[in-house]
Amino acid sequence: MKLPECGKLVWGRVSDPPKPGKARQALIHWLKFNVVGGIGIGVQLAALSGFRSFLHLDYLLATVLAVETAVLHNFLWHERFTWTDRPARHFTHSLVRLARFNASNGLVSILGNLLLMRLLVGTLQMNYFAANVIAIAACSLVNFLLSDCFVFQAEPRT
Repeated sequence: MKLPECGKLVWGRVSDPPKPGKARQALIHWLKFNVVGGIGIGVQLAALSGFRSFLHLDYLLATVLAVETAVLHNFLWHERFTWTDRPARHFTHSLVRLARFNASNGLVSILGNLLLMRLLVGTLQMNYFAANVIAIAACSLVNFLLSDCFVFQAEPRT
Protein backbone atom coordinates (compact mmCIF):
# COMPACT_ATOMS: atom_id res chain seq x y z
CA MET A 1 0.00 0.00 0.00
CA LYS A 2 1.34 3.34 -1.02
CA LEU A 3 1.06 6.34 1.32
CA PRO A 4 -0.23 9.60 -0.10
CA GLU A 5 2.33 12.41 -0.23
CA CYS A 6 0.89 14.17 2.85
CA GLY A 7 1.08 10.88 4.79
CA LYS A 8 4.72 10.50 3.85
CA LEU A 9 5.48 14.00 5.05
CA VAL A 10 3.78 13.49 8.42
CA TRP A 11 5.19 10.00 8.95
CA GLY A 12 8.64 11.15 7.87
CA ARG A 13 8.62 13.88 10.50
CA VAL A 14 7.38 11.56 13.25
CA SER A 15 9.69 8.69 12.42
CA ASP A 16 12.88 10.71 11.85
CA PRO A 17 14.30 11.38 15.36
CA PRO A 18 17.16 13.61 14.22
CA LYS A 19 14.66 16.02 12.62
CA PRO A 20 11.46 15.93 14.67
CA GLY A 21 8.53 18.14 13.70
CA LYS A 22 7.35 20.89 16.01
CA ALA A 23 4.53 18.82 17.52
CA ARG A 24 6.81 15.85 18.17
CA GLN A 25 9.48 18.10 19.67
CA ALA A 26 6.89 19.75 21.94
CA LEU A 27 5.79 16.29 23.09
CA ILE A 28 9.40 15.29 23.80
CA HIS A 29 9.91 18.50 25.78
CA TRP A 30 6.66 17.90 27.71
CA LEU A 31 7.65 14.32 28.59
CA LYS A 32 11.17 15.33 29.66
CA PHE A 33 9.73 18.29 31.60
CA ASN A 34 7.53 15.88 33.53
CA VAL A 35 10.41 13.49 34.26
CA VAL A 36 12.45 16.36 35.67
CA GLY A 37 9.38 17.71 37.44
CA GLY A 38 8.71 14.31 38.99
CA ILE A 39 12.20 14.24 40.43
CA GLY A 40 11.75 17.88 41.44
CA ILE A 41 8.61 16.92 43.37
CA GLY A 42 10.71 14.48 45.36
CA VAL A 43 13.32 17.20 45.96
CA GLN A 44 10.63 19.68 47.03
CA LEU A 45 8.83 17.24 49.33
CA ALA A 46 12.10 16.10 50.93
CA ALA A 47 13.14 19.72 51.46
CA LEU A 48 9.69 20.60 52.84
CA SER A 49 9.82 17.67 55.20
CA GLY A 50 13.30 18.62 56.36
CA PHE A 51 12.44 22.27 56.86
CA ARG A 52 9.29 21.36 58.81
CA SER A 53 10.37 18.26 60.74
CA PHE A 54 14.02 19.01 61.49
CA LEU A 55 14.23 22.80 61.47
CA HIS A 56 10.64 23.29 62.73
CA LEU A 57 10.02 26.18 60.34
CA ASP A 58 6.55 27.60 59.77
CA TYR A 59 4.81 25.70 56.95
CA LEU A 60 4.69 28.79 54.69
CA LEU A 61 8.40 29.62 55.11
CA ALA A 62 9.25 25.94 54.68
CA THR A 63 7.15 25.92 51.49
CA VAL A 64 9.02 28.92 49.99
CA LEU A 65 12.42 27.38 50.75
CA ALA A 66 11.37 23.96 49.45
CA VAL A 67 9.97 25.43 46.23
CA GLU A 68 13.16 27.43 45.59
CA THR A 69 15.24 24.29 46.20
CA ALA A 70 13.17 22.45 43.58
CA VAL A 71 13.26 25.42 41.17
CA LEU A 72 17.06 25.45 41.19
CA HIS A 73 17.20 21.66 40.80
CA ASN A 74 14.72 21.72 37.92
CA PHE A 75 16.47 24.55 36.09
CA LEU A 76 19.76 22.66 36.01
CA TRP A 77 18.09 19.52 34.67
CA HIS A 78 15.94 21.37 32.15
CA GLU A 79 18.98 23.12 30.71
CA ARG A 80 21.01 19.89 30.52
CA PHE A 81 18.23 17.40 29.67
CA THR A 82 14.83 18.80 28.68
CA TRP A 83 15.92 21.52 26.25
CA THR A 84 19.28 20.16 25.07
CA ASP A 85 18.24 21.10 21.53
CA ARG A 86 18.29 24.76 22.63
CA PRO A 87 21.70 25.11 24.27
CA ALA A 88 22.86 28.28 25.98
CA ARG A 89 25.31 30.19 23.81
CA HIS A 90 27.61 30.96 26.76
CA PHE A 91 27.67 31.03 30.55
CA THR A 92 26.03 34.45 30.81
CA HIS A 93 23.18 33.17 28.64
CA SER A 94 22.65 30.42 31.23
CA LEU A 95 22.57 33.05 33.97
CA VAL A 96 19.95 35.02 32.03
CA ARG A 97 17.94 31.83 31.65
CA LEU A 98 18.25 31.13 35.38
CA ALA A 99 16.95 34.63 36.13
CA ARG A 100 14.06 34.11 33.71
CA PHE A 101 13.32 30.68 35.17
CA ASN A 102 13.28 32.06 38.71
CA ALA A 103 11.17 35.06 37.65
CA SER A 104 8.63 32.91 35.81
CA ASN A 105 8.58 29.33 37.08
CA GLY A 106 9.85 30.31 40.49
CA LEU A 107 7.24 33.03 40.88
CA VAL A 108 4.38 30.83 39.64
CA SER A 109 5.55 27.98 41.86
CA ILE A 110 6.10 30.06 44.99
CA LEU A 111 2.91 32.14 44.67
CA GLY A 112 0.83 29.18 43.52
CA ASN A 113 2.18 26.99 46.31
CA LEU A 114 1.73 29.68 48.96
CA LEU A 115 -1.84 30.49 47.93
CA LEU A 116 -2.86 26.85 47.68
CA MET A 117 -1.04 25.87 50.88
CA ARG A 118 -2.71 28.75 52.74
CA LEU A 119 -6.09 27.60 51.44
CA LEU A 120 -5.61 23.85 51.83
CA VAL A 121 -3.60 23.77 55.08
CA GLY A 122 -4.46 27.07 56.72
CA THR A 123 -8.18 27.15 55.92
CA LEU A 124 -9.20 23.57 55.14
CA GLN A 125 -6.78 21.97 57.63
CA MET A 126 -5.44 19.49 55.05
CA ASN A 127 -2.18 17.66 55.73
CA TYR A 128 0.69 19.90 54.56
CA PHE A 129 2.33 17.09 52.57
CA ALA A 130 -0.82 16.17 50.59
CA ALA A 131 -1.64 19.84 50.07
CA ASN A 132 1.81 20.43 48.62
CA VAL A 133 1.38 17.63 46.06
CA ILE A 134 -1.86 19.28 44.88
CA ALA A 135 -0.18 22.69 44.68
CA ILE A 136 2.71 21.31 42.61
CA ALA A 137 0.37 19.67 40.10
CA ALA A 138 -1.69 22.84 39.76
CA CYS A 139 1.38 24.90 38.79
CA SER A 140 2.88 22.37 36.36
CA LEU A 141 1.20 23.27 33.06
CA VAL A 142 1.76 27.01 33.47
CA ASN A 143 5.41 26.35 34.27
CA PHE A 144 5.89 24.20 31.16
CA LEU A 145 4.47 26.89 28.89
CA LEU A 146 6.63 29.57 30.51
CA SER A 147 9.72 27.38 30.19
CA ASP A 148 9.11 26.48 26.57
CA CYS A 149 8.11 29.93 25.33
CA PHE A 150 10.06 32.30 27.59
CA VAL A 151 13.01 30.67 29.38
CA PHE A 152 14.27 28.16 26.82
CA GLN A 153 12.78 29.79 23.75
CA ALA A 154 14.12 28.62 20.42
CA GLU A 155 16.56 30.98 18.75
CA PRO A 156 15.18 32.52 15.56
CA ARG A 157 16.61 30.89 12.46
CA THR A 158 18.77 33.15 10.34
